[in-house]
Amino acid sequence: MFVKEADEAYRIGPPPSAESYLRMDTILDVCKASGAQAVHPGYGFLSENAGFQRLLSNNGIKFIGPPTGAIEAMGDKIESKRLARAAKVNTVPGFLGEVEGDEEIVKISNDIGYPVMIKASAGGGGKGMRIAFNDDEAL
Repeated sequence: MFVKEADEAYRIGPPPSAESYLRMDTILDVCKASGAQAVHPGYGFLSENAGFQRLLSNNGIKFIGPPTGAIEAMGDKIESKRLARAAKVNTVPGFLGEVEGDEEIVKISNDIGYPVMIKASAGGGGKGMRIAFNDDEAL
């Protein structure tokens, strides 16, 4: 429906997102060609990319979304949890830091108590999350 309501449409690439929605250079070219003054990045894709926000800003185009600092902080799960705790926001109990190896993973998991969720601190889009119910699964 939104396409039917649009006054103009510009092709940004073929269906694979790596060839379209994630192409900052192509989106910038479309902004320049169309005279766009602002970009609302939607959800996902480049909406969480501080580099995209800086690229637009450097080219005089407004990014409709959170400021760069917020994007960077929320992209790093350790930093975002620190900020939430500092703001007195309730957070899920757990380890707040980088884990150095297998022994530390098992120790921390036992300190927290199983089950635990293990996740990369940045990136991955949730694909790296997994649940461990015991020491063997934690590794």
